[in-house]
Amino acid sequence: QVQLVESGGGSVQAGGSLRLSCAPATYYYMAWFRQAPGKEREGVATIYTGGGNTYYADSVKGRFTISQDNAKNTVYLQMNSLKPEDTGMYYCANARTPLWASRVFDPKVFGYWGQGTQVTVSS
Repeated sequence: QVQLVESGGGSVQAGGSLRLSCAPATYYYMAWFRQAPGKEREGVATIYTGGGNTYYADSVKGRFTISQDNAKNTVYLQMNSLKPEDTGMYYCANARTPLWASRVFDPKVFGYWGQGTQVTVSS
């Protein structure tokens, strides 16, 4: 069983940036989810690794960018203009089946998960 490994989390002040990494990136979809204490896990960004199509939650559009490096077999989440509400544990996930666009943020369809990396944004 493939184990996804995330890295790049940390603590930053509001307005700062972080880049998260996840490997290995595999077919069909790679996604980043986050979970704040006491809240449900929510999808942040998803990429179709076969064609590069990307999807973003409204709360991060224009600030976060998901990308893939095929040579390094890695997916990244570039997070800019970070806000305190972005604080949480960030998880990388992989779905190995085709998905309808309406399901790209549904954690139930992602069968493979990393251990998570903490992101803390202070005001």
